[in-house]
Amino acid sequence: MNPFDYVNSINITKKDIMHDDISEKAYTPFMVNRALSYFNDTVLYANEMNINHTIDNKLQYHFLINIIKKKKRFSKWLKPQEVENLELIKEYYGYSNEKAKSVLPLFNNENIETLKQRVYKGGQRKY
Repeated sequence: MNPFDYVNSINITKKDIMHDDISEKAYTPFMVNRALSYFNDTVLYANEMNINHTIDNKLQYHFLINIIKKKKRFSKWLKPQEVENLELIKEYYGYSNEKAKSVLPLFNNENIETLKQRVYKGGQRKY
């Protein structure tokens, strides 16, 4: 069982698939709540389960399966964006992600090219 099986049973089929302890352990509330948080009509229920995270998995699942209306919901999961030249600044100056993101606007193309030449160690070009 994966979290998407539970999300599909909550959203589409309304069939209770949590039968035993193994299926209860396979239920990951974070992933299910994250999947439900992408929609206007289910975001409040997901937030309620995040607030009451100490409740048993079985109770959380049964709450969601009984309260959410049957509807086909699909959305792509958001993925973090990769910032160009961030790794270059982190390597050269030894900065953390946050610090490198904050100083990145200070660099122009000429500065970036100079950093690329200084960091270049030979072999295949990484930057």
